Amino acid sequence: MAGNSFGQLFRITTFGESHGEAIGVIIDGCPAQLEVDFDYIQGELDKRKPGQSKITTQRKESDTVKILSGVFEGKTTGTPIAMLIPNEDQRSKDYTHNVTTFRPSHADYTYQTKYGIRDHRGGGRSSARETAARVAAGALAKLLLKTQGIEIVAHVSSVGKINAPNVEINNAQDFINEREKNIVRCADPATAEEMIEYIDDIRKQGDTVGGKVSCYIKNCPVGLGEPVFDKLHAELGKAMLSINAVHGFEFGSGFAGSEMRGSEHNDIFVKNHLGDIITRSNFSGGIQGGISNGMPIEFKVAFKPVATIMQSQATIDSAGNTAEISGKGRHDPCVVPRAVPIVEAMAALVLADHWLRNRNSILPLKGE
Repeated sequence: MAGNSFGQLFRITTFGESHGEAIGVIIDGCPAQLEVDFDYIQGELDKRKPGQSKITTQRKESDTVKILSGVFEGKTTGTPIAMLIPNEDQRSKDYTHNVTTFRPSHADYTYQTKYGIRDHRGGGRSSARETAARVAAGALAKLLLKTQGIEIVAHVSSVGKINAPNVEINNAQDFINEREKNIVRCADPATAEEMIEYIDDIRKQGDTVGGKVSCYIKNCPVGLGEPVFDKLHAELGKAMLSINAVHGFEFGSGFAGSEMRGSEHNDIFVKNHLGDIITRSNFSGGIQGGISNGMPIEFKVAFKPVATIMQSQATIDSAGNTAEISGKGRHDPCVVPRAVPIVEAMAALVLADHWLRNRNSILPLKGE
């Protein structure tokens, strides 16, 4: 199976299945002497782990990460870093009903057809459980970016048709603190209450609902990204669309920009009070020509409703016979509250990779 690695200079490879012994990640290319904040990495995993509230899946996993290599006396050594997260709460019996039956909108049929074999327990490798490994790697990437003053924050900006107003971000940590005050991880308190009530009602019906996560990258320098195939927004799009249940990605003005005129949409250059070049508006989302322009990078990620619902659905089994199936066991009515740290992690992996590439793409000044 190909496609388990991501990145060029800051490169990760994830491994493991939903109901296997463990999941994990190998990180190659992390610079030496980066101070590793173990509590920070575990804290990011705690935001993604299941069983956090009534509006997420009740699978109980501590997601306790173990760093097996690449760190000595609290600092990275420049060698591959291995992180392991044991699986603790596998309930394989919850999936005995789909050994030969294809669940609607899951990867069951495609995996079975492509490989001739599939792990039916929780979806195996296709499970969102794999994203815990990405969050662990992304936390390390965030620590690297913080040494350059780059901050990445995200929150749930919509659930179903409930949309939060635009939230101003003056301080990244204050924004995170406000977001973490509610279980849906929306930085607008009034909208959060409405979202929670709606998700809980969906849960009681045995159904699911989708939503959007908005992400903001602050203090990104000018020059990250490449001008042709490795455009920064293209890399961010690939990263986000690799997350389970993601069905859409837009940056800056996004699809709404297609309804505007050029005279409205162009970001006019000006100098700020410090003499730095900025733009009056940010319809470009902080990226022009595939390269960061120094403005905040802004994008949204749309998640579909979780495919497992607690209602009976018509389907087909592996022999081609008509069948009926419904979800059993634990139920995740809305994935977006736990998707926030995943979006941040994947953004951090892209930015860390391009920051390292940028260091190698510009010749040092004479005398340096």
